[in-house]
Amino acid sequence: MPRPAAAAGPALLPSIRACYGVALVAAPGAVIRLATGQPSGHRERAIARLLGSRHLVQAAITALAPVPGVLAAGAGVDALHTTSMIMLAAVDRRARRAALTDALAESLFAVAGFSSARMLG
Repeated sequence: MPRPAAAAGPALLPSIRACYGVALVAAPGAVIRLATGQPSGHRERAIARLLGSRHLVQAAITALAPVPGVLAAGAGVDALHTTSMIMLAAVDRRARRAALTDALAESLFAVAGFSSARMLG
């Protein structure tokens, strides 16, 4: 059985993810401007809202079932998203800063998810 201090990390992950998701859904333009220093268009804000919605769903799933398999699957989704953002940055100069910033955020979620799964597993 995990120690209470060790379980705190996995328990916080859904809350942190939910906060990120709410920010993307509620204020995508502000998040994009903060991340890139540039104003965002309608398309970019719509994509940010979609990503935020995915984070909210993932936060709910991991909060309801904080077991190693669910955490690892979510981390896998984050790792795939990281890869897609790195590929986007490589081919689209205009989207590079936003894509790399998102890749960084997604990679942090992936590491946290895999670490949490390992802690609980």
